[in-house]
Amino acid sequence: MILGIGADLADIRRVEATIARFGERFLDRVFTDVEQLRSERRTDHKGARVASYAKRWAAKEACAKALGTGLRMGVAWREMGVFNLASGQPCMKLTGGAAQRLSDMTPPGMAALVHVTITDDHPWAQAFVVIEARPAASSRPSP
Repeated sequence: MILGIGADLADIRRVEATIARFGERFLDRVFTDVEQLRSERRTDHKGARVASYAKRWAAKEACAKALGTGLRMGVAWREMGVFNLASGQPCMKLTGGAAQRLSDMTPPGMAALVHVTITDDHPWAQAFVVIEARPAASSRPSP
């Protein structure tokens, strides 16, 4: 059963300008430690670091839409974190108000799975999030 769907398209140049203007203050307000470590390691090609942040920004926006709250109603940026499995597959970990909203919208006897996909093609970063409910026996790895 699909509980929510969200999509977002972010301008990498806008994220880059925001990082240049606010630096660590912006990064610490929006991104988890795991997201920052992943993005800061991206030096394989020019712009990869900022594109990594932009994809994670888009994933958070898409997740907030899938939760049906946007970034309000007790859902904050750092409560939606993108992490990667060993295979590289991106996943979302929800904490705090975001996790509570997910719990509230999940029918009894079901377990919620948050699926995420992210991509970029300069100057755009894009993310889609689908929240699915399955019988409670289903589970998914966490970071």
